Amino acid sequence: MRRDPIVLFDNGTHKCLCFDDLVSGEGVQTNQFLIVDHEQYLLLDPGGDLTYTPLSLELSKLFPLQDLDYIFASHQDPDIIAALDKWLLHTRAKVLCSKLWARFLPHLTANYLAVSHGISTYDRIIAVPDRGQLVNLGRCQLKLLPAHFLHSVGNFQLYDPVSRILFSGDMGASLVDDAAPVQDFNAHLQYMTGFHRRYMAGNKACRLWAKMVRGLDLEMIVPQHGRPFVGRPMIDAFLDWIERLECGLDLLGPEDYQVPR
Repeated sequence: MRRDPIVLFDNGTHKCLCFDDLVSGEGVQTNQFLIVDHEQYLLLDPGGDLTYTPLSLELSKLFPLQDLDYIFASHQDPDIIAALDKWLLHTRAKVLCSKLWARFLPHLTANYLAVSHGISTYDRIIAVPDRGQLVNLGRCQLKLLPAHFLHSVGNFQLYDPVSRILFSGDMGASLVDDAAPVQDFNAHLQYMTGFHRRYMAGNKACRLWAKMVRGLDLEMIVPQHGRPFVGRPMIDAFLDWIERLECGLDLLGPEDYQVPR
């Protein structure tokens, strides 16, 4: 039986919910998030066909699905936004994504949306500039932060100053089956290291990102896969680790570019 979403924050008028158990079968575990402020709704990285039906059913228990105001797509991967056509059809939501991917997202939507329903994919997309932007939700102002090359060339994260949560996408992701907070950072490294060494583009981007994040008033870093970092000591442990990590381009050499024999 599916459990209720994890309540990350709730002060009565502002809520952050995490759905961490919607993927079954062969798909990689993913976290989907809902931010609510004064009855306006923003959904983060809703995913593809593996998550659309269970996620839409869970959201329908909380509010009429068509009232969804925004969808935030941190980048373009299938586990982020592959069910875009269904969300456009069944909600009124605008889609926030990098300007680099705005013109590609129509490839994820079927022609029937325009022909049968008069829905223009491009008209529903808000293309976020490289330096990020602010988004008004209810009575709060969310911040879309640049996180380019971590791992996508056009990548954003969302900072919620009310809950003091950074929704960090693939940064901080771990290959586990739950979203319980990290308790032992050193023990947790085995679930993160391989992923970050391969998927993050290089140490320069990691250092620049860590410097930006250290300036935020943070209570949690919550990735799209796996376990969050809760409290400043755990957050600082992660930032100390990631800004030293050699990854991506740092690890490549001539042996990685050879014609197969």
